Amino acid sequence: MDPLISPDELAGVLAGRAPDEHPAVLDVRWELGGPPGRAAYDAGHVPGAVYIDLDRELAGPPGPRGRHPLPDTDVFGAAMRRAGVSAGRPVVACDGGQGWAAARLWWLLRWAGHPRVRVLDGGVAAWPGELSTSSPRPAEGDFVPRPGAVPVLDAASAAGLARTGVLLDARAAERYRGEVEPVDPVAGHIPGAVSAPVTGNIGPDGRLRPPGELAKRFAALGAVPGTEVGVYCGSGVSAAHEVLALAVAGVDAALYPGSWSEWCADERRPVATGADPG
Repeated sequence: MDPLISPDELAGVLAGRAPDEHPAVLDVRWELGGPPGRAAYDAGHVPGAVYIDLDRELAGPPGPRGRHPLPDTDVFGAAMRRAGVSAGRPVVACDGGQGWAAARLWWLLRWAGHPRVRVLDGGVAAWPGELSTSSPRPAEGDFVPRPGAVPVLDAASAAGLARTGVLLDARAAERYRGEVEPVDPVAGHIPGAVSAPVTGNIGPDGRLRPPGELAKRFAALGAVPGTEVGVYCGSGVSAAHEVLALAVAGVDAALYPGSWSEWCADERRPVATGADPG
């Protein structure tokens, strides 16, 4: 299944089918360090979309496992069922347009065993029709998370992959080099990781670049089909968007959910700085 759906395609699906045949549209607007996305959702969202809180429902409490560790499966499952998610019902994840939060939901649902999840390319910012201010109350879904459907890295396997495969760092290049660190207590990167800022996957129109462009970009970094590839970022959110971009390019990749925020919490783990992988 194509991991993306265009705004025009989704608009056509919502207009051309009865409401009980619509995909479950989940709005997970979120920004790092920004206010909760609920206010933006209330101001206008894709018709029928249900709001999902990334910090409360798509992540566990911050701590030694990182700033956005994997959520408790009971909490996550309850949030999905509340939003009308069922095992046989397609899901569309959307956010304000950046794509990070929507990709986090896309990745989590796939990790939890849902086979039919897509991301609205360009998010609410690209929506071609009128936005809604009403909050729908969908019928309870039946989705039960069954984790393990996609590969996950921990600190040890991420370190190993940096030596034997390709480990991509999706943060800004200056954070990778250790020149600045606005969020976490330690600057630098996992030794052996390759800098691949997630912003490089977005075109001038705010949507993901075409598959060919993405494949060319990742190939230059060593990430090609058949190679073992992993991705991390600061806390596992923007890295999910890089995993999404890799999927569009035809490359399977594992996510390190704890990412740099977990890695640097243990002072025994090595830290590299500079432009070279180290």
